[in-house]
Amino acid sequence: MKQTEILVVGGGPAGLCAASAAAELGADVLILERDSKPGGQLVKQTHKFFGSKKQYAGDRGIQIGDFLLEQVESNPKVEVWPDATCLGIYEDGVVTAEKDDKHIKIKPERIIIATGAAEKALMFPNNDLPGIYGAGAVQTLMNVAGVVPGKRVLMVGAGNIGLIVSYQLLQAGVEVAAVIEAAPHIGGYLVHASKIRRAGVPILTSHTVKEAYGNDTLEGAIICRLDEKWQPIPGTEQDIKADVMCLAVGLSPLTELCWQAGCKMKYIAELSGHVPVRNEYLETTRPGLYVAGDVSGVEEASSAMVEGRLAGISAALSLGYGKDKAPQLQAEALAELKELRSGPTGEKIMNGIMKLLGKEGAAC
Repeated sequence: MKQTEILVVGGGPAGLCAASAAAELGADVLILERDSKPGGQLVKQTHKFFGSKKQYAGDRGIQIGDFLLEQVESNPKVEVWPDATCLGIYEDGVVTAEKDDKHIKIKPERIIIATGAAEKALMFPNNDLPGIYGAGAVQTLMNVAGVVPGKRVLMVGAGNIGLIVSYQLLQAGVEVAAVIEAAPHIGGYLVHASKIRRAGVPILTSHTVKEAYGNDTLEGAIICRLDEKWQPIPGTEQDIKADVMCLAVGLSPLTELCWQAGCKMKYIAELSGHVPVRNEYLETTRPGLYVAGDVSGVEEASSAMVEGRLAGISAALSLGYGKDKAPQLQAEALAELKELRSGPTGEKIMNGIMKLLGKEGAAC
């Protein structure tokens, strides 16, 4: 059985930052990452980040991912297992994983779950036609595999992911027929919307997909306008010809391990679904089990990195490491999260966190 002080499940931005923070305080850390290269969503993000220097503003996601990976690989206190899938977390504290076609048992003293989120689907007739993808899948095809998904794309969703992937499709020489958004307003940053508008791509708010059509693969979709009650308006249908439809309609936290581990869960719409109840230091109702990143509520990668750092510091401190400086590091991370969640864009997240914490902790 493999022994480790802290097990981090997920090698995305939150998991990598958690591992680095814990190891810097002196804890031994093992990272389980199901993909062949850690980095999570960062490995396919070619756009530059916003924020402050602390959150790598001005650097591209792929660069940030490489930097975070270099940090953990250069620390002898961290062991990274790529191509390793966590299978379960059990009552006796044993964690099982699959690696190299072997079933492995791990006994950590603390666990940090940083499994991220999965793309949501959208229900409409023929939504299973070949050619209909999640936006993240298209981003992986282009930016990791170097494959364009098709010739003409209809993007569904005008949040940051939809807008960014639309621009990356244009950069790859793919025509974007339109971006449609069910809400009456664009959900992403206007700077991303302005880029694709300048390229001549229409953004149609209060619109949705009525149905897709095609014989063996997608050939197009019928879209329509929505009224104030989100109901289709008869007579507003448009036929959009496209061989690819890209769904950027949100993410859901990947919380299966949290459920299986017995964490108390709560549905918080502002955090995109069921999330584990935890205190301000990200410890769940199962003692010794922490969460960080999108698994605790979908946000930007900048917040995920800070949450990862906070979870790593908290887990290491609980083992007795860094007693002289860890409390100050925790306070700094909490202040950084508060700053990231300030303003209109962070109001929804803060409302969700307040609902989640309730009487169980103070707002972070």
